[in-house]
Amino acid sequence: MRVDAQPRDLVLVVDDTPETLSFLTDTLDAVGATVLVATDGESALQLVDRITPDLVLMDAIMPGIDGFETCRRLKREQSLSHVPVIFMTGLSDTEHVIQGLDAGGVDYVTKPIIVDELLARIHVHLNNARQAHASQRALDATGRFLLSTDAAGQLRWSTPRAAQLLAEVFGAEPGAPELLLPAEVARWLSDLRRGAHSGGLLRSGRRLQFTFVSSTGPDEYLYRLREQLEDTDAQAQLEADRLRESLPLTQREAEVLLWISRGKSNRDISEILGISPRTVNKHLERLFEKLGVEKRAAAAARASTVLASLL
Repeated sequence: MRVDAQPRDLVLVVDDTPETLSFLTDTLDAVGATVLVATDGESALQLVDRITPDLVLMDAIMPGIDGFETCRRLKREQSLSHVPVIFMTGLSDTEHVIQGLDAGGVDYVTKPIIVDELLARIHVHLNNARQAHASQRALDATGRFLLSTDAAGQLRWSTPRAAQLLAEVFGAEPGAPELLLPAEVARWLSDLRRGAHSGGLLRSGRRLQFTFVSSTGPDEYLYRLREQLEDTDAQAQLEADRLRESLPLTQREAEVLLWISRGKSNRDISEILGISPRTVNKHLERLFEKLGVEKRAAAAARASTVLASLL
């Protein structure tokens, strides 16, 4: 059975047993993976400071820093949090399995290792990690304000624009390797996901609007972020109300029309209003029909005429 490893795939094996290291190195070499080796947790952490593996096979029980603590420290680094960790252990007790998963592992195999089972698990987790990381890079490239947290509300990753805004508001340097949200903010985000309150947060004189989007994986939750500029928002709300009163539109359709008249794209409007681009497009279709127009420019002109007449 092949892992379908690509040339860029690096598998880090962390184990203090020479026989296991030799066995795994030979097995992974045979299926085309490049293997990195560490014999203890400290060496593994030093290695990943220089090279980012695509997957880690981690022995659970080692002298010094055990595999569980090594995994926890690895997962604290934002640049490494996406790397899947598969635990290898002779311990099959449920307690140890849960400990490995709680530490950030995605899977475990018991020793003695069955080769086909191990390769199948590696294959699944490499593919999942590639897809998840590709999705994150695509989101980064869009320039959108998105971030994800764990269940406790602490950051797992964020797009560059969201990272910059968070760094400005919470007092960290934008280029810092890791941004830790204040504990009360992390709890606030966790409560927001559960529907305990709305998404407005005032911090350092700046108002942030968070919208919970969905769960994107085990212990990972996606949020949309924007900054509310109070004066601008108040004026926009006033103008949207005027459009709704003067035209046969719902409140949301009036808001979409307003931002069209201000030259915003569907993507911009989705960020401003906290809705998906697809929803923006549906509102556009309905308001075009209601206004008897076919193009954005005609709708924008209609809005501008209404607003001008009310000055």
